[in-house]
Amino acid sequence: MEQVQSPAPPSKGWLDVLGRSEIPLAVYGVIFSTMAVLWVFQSLHPDVTLGFFTELLGAAFTLFIIDTLLVRSKVKRWKIVQEHVDYLIARDVNRLRDGLAMRAFGFDPVIKAGRSEDQLHAVREQRAALLSAMEAKSLDELGAALSTKSLFTENTYAYLDEKANALWNIFNMRYSEYMDPELVATLIRLHTHIKDLCGHIRQHGRAAAFPEDAEYYQTIGLQGARLSVLEILKMVNDLKQQGYSREALKY
Repeated sequence: MEQVQSPAPPSKGWLDVLGRSEIPLAVYGVIFSTMAVLWVFQSLHPDVTLGFFTELLGAAFTLFIIDTLLVRSKVKRWKIVQEHVDYLIARDVNRLRDGLAMRAFGFDPVIKAGRSEDQLHAVREQRAALLSAMEAKSLDELGAALSTKSLFTENTYAYLDEKANALWNIFNMRYSEYMDPELVATLIRLHTHIKDLCGHIRQHGRAAAFPEDAEYYQTIGLQGARLSVLEILKMVNDLKQQGYSREALKY
């Protein structure tokens, strides 16, 4: 499935420029407020007030032009990097889906003889079907379906922590302000739930350190993990529907 670029925010003309302004709107507010006051009192000192009014109008116009050029320059640069940013998101989502299927549910695809491209397509379809089926389960059913032997391990903890950090780097990059707000919000929630899942894995692991309370730690670890896994499933499946799931490029 080809990845679809995230939709660019709708343009709102000058309002859109002001919304992304490099100059605080308070500066414009002070200038125009002062101009309004000068206009009101121009009858007292017409020459002085008119001079100040003209100077302020020129300053406001100059600031606005410079600001507009800066904003347009940033938007142009963002368009250049947007395709690669979308690719990074899609690549990380695809890897997370793959890791979740294998580590949380013990995904073992049926690979038939044939071309590698056909095999890859078949595996991706099986994985998609598995993750969709898991998302539709109740919490109790999902908890029973979890592969605890592969999920609650240090290796899986390190894997998930790495994926969470990768997402963190994406929505904290320089051009994140130009990303679709809903997409950024989804990535932030996804990062949070992955970190929560890491915490539940740690909680489950305390059973080894406290054998007398092992059942307690295993129970709360599993209960927390199934909830986090369900939320992660919803988001990665939704991102896939939006086109954010693809393999890494092969060079």
